[in-house]
Amino acid sequence: MSNGGAKAAVAPVGGPLPLDWKFSQVFGERTAGEEVQEVDVISAIEFDRTGDHLATGDRGGRVVLFERTDNRDHVGQRKDLEKMDYPMNRHPEFRYKTEFQSHEPEFDYLKSLEIEEKINKIRWCQSADGALFLLSTNDKTIKCWKVQEKKVKKVHDMNVDSMKTMESGSIVGSSISASSKQYIENGGCINNDFSFPTAGFPSLRLPVITSIETNLMARCRRIYAHAHDYHINSISSNSDGETFISADDLRINLWNLEINNQSFNIVDVKPANMEDLTEVITSAEFHPKHCNMLAYSSSKGSIRLIDMRQSALCDSHSKLFEDQDAPGARSFFTEIIASISDIKFAKDGRHILSRDYMTLKLWDINMDSGPVATFQVHEHLRPKLCDLYENDSIFDKFECCLSGDGLRVATGSYSNLFRVFGCSEGSTEATTLEASKTPMRRQGQTSSRPLRTLGSLSGVVRRVKGADNSGVDANGNTFDFTTKLLHLAWHPTENSLACAASNKEAASMVLSGVDAVLSPFCFCLGGRKV
Repeated sequence: MSNGGAKAAVAPVGGPLPLDWKFSQVFGERTAGEEVQEVDVISAIEFDRTGDHLATGDRGGRVVLFERTDNRDHVGQRKDLEKMDYPMNRHPEFRYKTEFQSHEPEFDYLKSLEIEEKINKIRWCQSADGALFLLSTNDKTIKCWKVQEKKVKKVHDMNVDSMKTMESGSIVGSSISASSKQYIENGGCINNDFSFPTAGFPSLRLPVITSIETNLMARCRRIYAHAHDYHINSISSNSDGETFISADDLRINLWNLEINNQSFNIVDVKPANMEDLTEVITSAEFHPKHCNMLAYSSSKGSIRLIDMRQSALCDSHSKLFEDQDAPGARSFFTEIIASISDIKFAKDGRHILSRDYMTLKLWDINMDSGPVATFQVHEHLRPKLCDLYENDSIFDKFECCLSGDGLRVATGSYSNLFRVFGCSEGSTEATTLEASKTPMRRQGQTSSRPLRTLGSLSGVVRRVKGADNSGVDANGNTFDFTTKLLHLAWHPTENSLACAASNKEAASMVLSGVDAVLSPFCFCLGGRKV
C-alpha cells in the first residue's frame, strides 16, 4: 500500500501522525457460553514475506493457514494507483486456506520425558513453483512443510457407448471363428489371413480422465530431529534461502534445508560445570539481509551480534548490546524482569527490537553503548511484582514486532491489550488497543514525552479485593492477568497486526490500521480451529 505522498503532505515535523485503528475481521469466533479448549489456543503466528499468507500454530500441534483475498481483484487497479502515488483505501480481507497436523505428542523413553505437540514457532521459507514452504517446531522436532495445490482426477466416462461396443464385438466375434484357422503344435497358424473383418474392428473403450477439483495438500518434506537436548525456543530462516537456525537454552544449530540428518553447532554457552551456568539463550534471529550475521538474546538482558565468517564456533560475539542498570536499583526481581523474551530485526537490518517483561527497547547495531529508545510497557505493574511472581505471570514471554517501514513497534500485554509506539525521531505516538471488535475502547490519554509511557495504564496498580489475577490502575481500568496477548505479527508492507488473543469474542485476533489522514481499517483473526 502506497501512502508516502499523502503522508508527507500533512505529517508534522515531529513524525507521522498516529494510526487510527479499527476492527476488520475475526476468525474463530465463539458462540455464547462456548469455552476455548486448551489445544485451540494459538501459540505462534507469522506473516509470510509478501503478507498474502498468514500462518498460526496452536497448542494442539496444528498449523492453520489464511490467505488474503481482497488484493486479487485489484491488481491492475493497484498498479495504476501506485503510479499516481495515491493510497488504496481497501479493507483487508483474509480467508481460511487450509490446516494440517504438524506435530503429535511424543514420549522420550530414554529421558522419561513427555514432548507436547504445542507449536513454539513458525517461520516461512522462500516459495517456489507456486508452493508454500514453512518451518514449524515444537520443543524438540522441527519440520519443513510444503503446501501446494493438487488437482484431483477421476475417471469421468468412457469414450464410446457400451451398447455399441457390445454389438460390434459380437459381430466381429461371429465373423472370425476358431474353426476357420488351422494351428500347428508350436502354436503357429498355417492360415495367415490378415484381411479386415467384414463387420469392422470393435471400438476400444478408453477411460476419460478429468480434473474435478483442486485441493490443497500439505506434505512434510523434512524432519529435523535429535539435535537439541533442551527445549527449542527459536527458529529463523536465512536470507540465502538455503539454511536456517534453531536455538534452545544453551545451543544454536545451523541447518541446511535439504539435509535433515546433520546440523552444525555454532553457539554453545553450556559450561563444563552446570553449577556455573549464569544465563541462557532466550531468542535468536537471522539478519534479514546479511546471511552471515545473526543475533541472539539472553536471560541477562543482553543481545549478542555474531558473524559466522569469523569462526566456525561463534562463542565470541562481534558486538554486545546491554543496558546498564541504574546504581542501587537492583532487587530480587531485577534479573527476572531483565530477561529478554523476544528479539526482531527491522526490515532494513539496521535496528533490533527487544522485549523484556517491563519494556520494549530499540537498538542500533552500529551503537552498542545502549538502546536508542526505550518504551515503558509494564511500568504500572512494578508494585505488583510479588504477586506476579507468585502466580508465575512474571515469566510470561511476550513477543514484539516492527512495522515494515520501521516507524512503529508493537507488543502485547494483559487483558488482551497491546501497545503501539512510534519510534521515529520526534514521535510521541503511544496507543493502547484491545484485541476485540472495539479496539479503541480502552484508549485513554497518551503521553507526549519522548520516552513513551501509556497514560491510560500508568499509575500505581492496586489489588482488587478478593482477586489475585487482576488489578486496576489509577484511571479505573481493570487488568486480567489470565488473558494475555503473547503473540502478534505485523504485516510486512501494510499497517496490519495479527494478534493471538483470548477473549469472549475469539480465541485469537488480528487488528490493523493506517495513518489518520487515510481511511482507516482493522481486522481480527481467531485462533480456534476453523
